[in-house]
Amino acid sequence: MKNLGFYNGKIDELENMQVPMLDRACYFGDGVYDASYANNHTIFALQDHLNRFYNSAKLLNINIPYEKEELQYLLIELVNKVDSPTQFVYWQVSRGTGIRNHIYPEGMKGNLWVMITPKPLADPNKEMSVVTMEDTRFFYNNIKTINLIPAVMYSTDAHSQGFDECILHRGPDRVTECAHSNVSILKDGCFITAPCDEYILPGIARKHLLEACTALNIPYEEKVYSLQELFDADEIIVSSSTHICRRVKMVDGKPFVGKDSSTFKKLQDYVFTEFYDYTNAKRID
Repeated sequence: MKNLGFYNGKIDELENMQVPMLDRACYFGDGVYDASYANNHTIFALQDHLNRFYNSAKLLNINIPYEKEELQYLLIELVNKVDSPTQFVYWQVSRGTGIRNHIYPEGMKGNLWVMITPKPLADPNKEMSVVTMEDTRFFYNNIKTINLIPAVMYSTDAHSQGFDECILHRGPDRVTECAHSNVSILKDGCFITAPCDEYILPGIARKHLLEACTALNIPYEEKVYSLQELFDADEIIVSSSTHICRRVKMVDGKPFVGKDSSTFKKLQDYVFTEFYDYTNAKRID
């Protein structure tokens, strides 16, 4: 198949798929999702993504109609049905199906959606331009809900201005994350990233960067840092499941000259080596 859609057991190419109008995802955005990248038909860090997916559903009292191990095997099976060896793998569960009502019944059976599309891995050597924006989102950013209107608006605004991504902040004293990525900094050889609380999504790529720090004996801190600390950093690093680890070269239209390419390169090489080893594929530099 060139791509794949799955809805509660039905499988077809995405262009042929339909879902019920009464699925609560359609009128409330009532659901959670997760996504990863598959290389060589192998989903990277699948257990990490499933753990986050089930945690998001639990926090919103959504019932996933599969046990975690069942869903793991299902996703592996579906990835192998798509021709391209490099894929973006997305799955979500909505609360269920019913006439529109804000109040939902206990025990409602969730609906599982899966979408798989061919997607080459982003070039890790292509540095990014970013713009800073005030973070005006709600306070449940740690839950990977399908309500992504703020991310859509931030991303489109940044793109229309010619930027690759935007870095969000809650006033000058707290940098949170990007529209669809995590952001971390290097300062004096230390990797600094925002703490996992209600202001940020606990990114899987972020988690693996912290593991890389431990393996490489690079000190790290999970702490609140300011916009000024971002501007004064030695390196700014954007991470996500599809970008993994990329360096920033421009902030708010001004060149950002990195001062610690050695530490950045160590981290990037480590997580990409992990990625290619995990997916049993030849590394392409």
